Amino acid sequence: MATQQLHLDHDLNVDYNWVYDNLVCDYDPANKVMQFNMNTRPRPNFTPALMRDIRSFQESVVQVCEQHREQGEASPFKFLVLGSAIPGVYSLGGDLGFFLDCIRGNKRQVLENYASLCIDVLYDNYVNLGQDLRTVALIEGDALGAAFEAALSCDVIIAEKGAKIGFPEVVFNMFPGMGAYSFLSRRIAPALVERMINTGRMYTSDELYEMGVIDILTEPGEAKVALRQFVRKHDRSAMTRNAVLAMREEVFPLTRDELDRIVGLWVDSAMALPQRDQRMMERLVKAQSRKMDAA
Repeated sequence: MATQQLHLDHDLNVDYNWVYDNLVCDYDPANKVMQFNMNTRPRPNFTPALMRDIRSFQESVVQVCEQHREQGEASPFKFLVLGSAIPGVYSLGGDLGFFLDCIRGNKRQVLENYASLCIDVLYDNYVNLGQDLRTVALIEGDALGAAFEAALSCDVIIAEKGAKIGFPEVVFNMFPGMGAYSFLSRRIAPALVERMINTGRMYTSDELYEMGVIDILTEPGEAKVALRQFVRKHDRSAMTRNAVLAMREEVFPLTRDELDRIVGLWVDSAMALPQRDQRMMERLVKAQSRKMDAA
C-alpha cells in the first residue's frame, strides 16, 4: 500500500516516486512520465496485493491531476507507463495459487472481489483514468495471460524482440477473463483472438508486431530508449494520435458492463473447474516457482 503524502509542488523537482509494497515508481518530471513497475515476490504474478497497489496508484494519480486542475495548472503526468521491476519477465499472469485457494476453499466472494478489482484497474487504465494522459505498456520479457491483458488495456504497447506473449489458460481449461477478448478484438479480427485463446499458443513479440498488436518493437535491452523516443515524438503528432484513439473508441466503444459480464463468466468457470484441471494449475505454480528460483 502506498505511504505517500500527496501535495502540490510547482517545479520540476517534485517527487512523485511513491512507495508501494508491490510497485516501484519512477517519475521523469522533464517529460511528465510516470512509470510504475510491477514487483511481486516470490513470483511475478497479478496478486491481490499487486492489484490493490495499482488501484491505490491510480487513485493517487487522479487526485494529483484534479488538484492541479482546480488550481488552473497543467497536470504533471502526460504518460503512465506500466513496466516490470523484475529482469527478463514482464509478468507470468494471474496468481494461480490464489485462484486454487479460492476454488478449493469455495471462496466465491473472495474470487469475485478480486476479479472486480482487476476490472476496476484495467477499465480505468483503458479510459486513461478520465484524464488527459496516455497509457503505455513497456514489455521487457515474457507477458502471459493477465499480463497480456494489462498491456492490451494501454494506448500503446512497446515490446522488446523475442518476448513470449500469449494466453496459456487453455492448458488448465480456463480462459483469460479480465478483458482479453474485449481489448484485443479492438486491435485484430475476433477470429484471430479466438484462435489465440483456444490454442494457448505463445507468440513472439515480433509476430504480434506484424499482426498489429504491438505498436513499437525494439531490440532487447532497448525498450526504455524506444519509450524516450516515443515520448519525444508524441507532441509533434499529438493531435493525430489523440484523434485516432478517439475514433477507435467511437467505432469500437467499450463499456464497463461488457467487462463485468465476461468476468462473471470467468468466475463461474473457475469455481466449477474439475479436479484434473486444478492439479494442472498446481503443477504450473510449482513450475513458475522453479523458474524464478533458477533465475
